[in-house]
Amino acid sequence: MSTYETIRLMNTILTLYYVEGLTQTEIAQRLNFSTAKVNRLLLQAREQGYVNITIRTPFQQLFELEDRLKAVFGLQDAIVIPAVAESSTSPLNNLGAAAADFLLARLRDGDILAITPGTTVQAVARALVATRQYQIQIVPALGASQGHIKSDMNYLANHMAEKLGGKAYQLHAPAFVETREHCEVVLSMAPVKEILDIARQATIGLLGVGTVDPETSRIAQFTALSAEDMQRIACDYGGVGEICAHVFDIEGRACGTEYMERVIGLTLSELRQIPFRIGVAASASKALPIYGALRGGYLHALITDEAAARGVLEIFDEKFRKIP
Repeated sequence: MSTYETIRLMNTILTLYYVEGLTQTEIAQRLNFSTAKVNRLLLQAREQGYVNITIRTPFQQLFELEDRLKAVFGLQDAIVIPAVAESSTSPLNNLGAAAADFLLARLRDGDILAITPGTTVQAVARALVATRQYQIQIVPALGASQGHIKSDMNYLANHMAEKLGGKAYQLHAPAFVETREHCEVVLSMAPVKEILDIARQATIGLLGVGTVDPETSRIAQFTALSAEDMQRIACDYGGVGEICAHVFDIEGRACGTEYMERVIGLTLSELRQIPFRIGVAASASKALPIYGALRGGYLHALITDEAAARGVLEIFDEKFRKIP
């Protein structure tokens, strides 16, 4: 068979298979060939580059963002949901549901789950629907905060344990104290040290990623830092985000030591020792904090939304993909 005839035959088979949707057996019967020959010609056509498959599912752009986040930042997993509006609770619930499903798929009996505060972690706890009881332990990675009880660390740990069937630990200490000396005293107390030692043994971390904006940052709420303090952290120290009340700069380096040494909880370096760390954060305002967290290597997986994902990748492109 000449080259022309072979390619013409391949074109016929490709059309029947990919366009008309016939099976290889049906094509073989129609052309009076063996199924093996049809299979061989299909394989040969693909090897020679005659087939170009384009996938265009309704949310294909989100899946492409996930792939790029994983490739750029070395993430093991990434989930990007449609954009979360800054002032809407419904999309936040969607984010919580996606993160809850992701967490449940990875939880194993014997795990110790360390959690940090935040509205996104609260949304995850609210969305958890377990189909069985998990023999796990849930422990706060940070002290308690004043304010809405449902965002308190000890409440969240209890709430998640009730839903999952696990055991919850309570950290009866404030998240933030007045001086470094006070912090050292509190951390040396046996009940506090015991709980934080359990958190240090965590196998999974569920981490909220926050901003350092004086108006909206939760760190300002539960640490009682002033607007001037927050401004100094951002301007003088270059702080862009926080995890577990510890601030980091755009490269993910811990900063604002004089403030962070007053935190009752795991440090950034201790959090980084947790074998699998899931970051949950969304909205355009979280792009810079998420970028810093990814640059610092604090996350193995990221659950976010389209606005934040695009913002993170735009920052990356601006910093590392500049065209001369």
